[in-house]
Amino acid sequence: METISLVQRLLVLVVMMMMVVMKVASHDYGDALSKSILFFEGQRSGKLPPNQRMTWRKDSALRDGSDIGVDLVGGYYDAGDNVKFNFPMAFSTTILAWSVLEFGNSMGSDLSHALDSIRWATDYFLKGTSIPGFVFAQVGDPYADHNCWERPEDMDTPRTPYAVSKKFPGSEVSAEIAAALAASSMVFRSLDLEYSARLLKWARMVFEFADQYQGSYNDGIGHWVCPFYCDYSGYQDELLWGAAWLFRATKASNYWNYVVDNIHNLENSIVKKINGVPYTGGSYAEFGWDTKHAGINILVSKLVMNGNSNLSPFMSNVDKFVCSVLPESPTVSVSYSPGGLLFKPEGSNLQHPTALSFLLVVYARYLSQGNRVIHCGGVVATPARLIQAARGQVDYILGSNPLNMSYMVGYGQKFPQRIHHQPIDCKNGSSYFSSNNPNPNMLIGAVVGGPDIKDSYSDSRADFVQSEPTTYINAPLVGLLAYFNTHSNS
Repeated sequence: METISLVQRLLVLVVMMMMVVMKVASHDYGDALSKSILFFEGQRSGKLPPNQRMTWRKDSALRDGSDIGVDLVGGYYDAGDNVKFNFPMAFSTTILAWSVLEFGNSMGSDLSHALDSIRWATDYFLKGTSIPGFVFAQVGDPYADHNCWERPEDMDTPRTPYAVSKKFPGSEVSAEIAAALAASSMVFRSLDLEYSARLLKWARMVFEFADQYQGSYNDGIGHWVCPFYCDYSGYQDELLWGAAWLFRATKASNYWNYVVDNIHNLENSIVKKINGVPYTGGSYAEFGWDTKHAGINILVSKLVMNGNSNLSPFMSNVDKFVCSVLPESPTVSVSYSPGGLLFKPEGSNLQHPTALSFLLVVYARYLSQGNRVIHCGGVVATPARLIQAARGQVDYILGSNPLNMSYMVGYGQKFPQRIHHQPIDCKNGSSYFSSNNPNPNMLIGAVVGGPDIKDSYSDSRADFVQSEPTTYINAPLVGLLAYFNTHSNS
């Protein structure tokens, strides 16, 4: 059985490498980058600016927070609905900021748009953390919203704000917002020092609140955040994630000490359950809006490789993460479709190949700087191999797949036409939900949930797992496309 398993892994690897070689110069990464950033303009909530490029979108939710005397206008709708879920929104913002920090020099004229997309979120988070002792976690009644298919411009569903507090804490959402503000402060440091300082000040305060009043928002506002964005993996990872970003932004030793003193908490974190079944991929192999383990280790790895501290356990965990992803590794814990798409058992699948591939490219750069390779049993993984694996996932998304179909709206000759997304449908849009007509407005740059593990795709609004785009699918793809835009021969 072990021999068969090895043969299967090698066959998948051969297919993926053949696809990379055959499609080596077939994608316009610059065009895809521009569109991946433009998507965020289609997700905007609030008063749209004069330079809004996705002009079919109009102002929406202009009274958010007014019923309680707080300005909560702005931010992003997370996916195809009209709710502002701040936990995944903050994660998307952190990753956009990380993308600019790592690959901003490769973004060209799109850099200014990437900065706008970050600031649209951070302006909103400054509002949502402006009342001492409270952090707003969500705006909008998700049940009413999901039962009413309408554009945000026409919303008549409740725009109820939900906050965490000292009495009802939410360390995961608070610490993720702190991470987003800290990472973004670094992005704006050379561009707007006053704004950068404000973001960093707020990041410190929000992190202190998250750490001092520990608890999960599942317990306080769980009825409203679950099952949409429950925290399945505990909040300790977000606290470490926030501390790691604050250390990178400030170089203050207390944040580094926090990471080192509490890293053991990750080993005790709850491994998420999918449909009631524990997922045993290992915490070191997880990264996304809910679970930050692999991201923490990679973020910290740059610091420890530069001699800041002991390599353990950060480096060993990162190496285990890489070995859990590469198909030729004897310890691979993810699945691959026949066409080579990475799969993990949860929701909109393309969030996994984009997020994990982003980490592979970032870590490959760190490995190159440290003259290191990774040993997965008898398999040696070089930085070039990590980049090759990531590029295979990006190319699949852009059309190098069995269906020859791009999963980014507006990119390529064939792409999804009926995506699950309320803002793109006309007034009284319920009639469009069940129709076979293409969406009347095009959400350019949106990357949908993607095909199933057999490489099949249902271009149907009703199949939201496959057809719904999200900000946290696009955010890591922005960094990947920026890198390949200037390293197309990698």
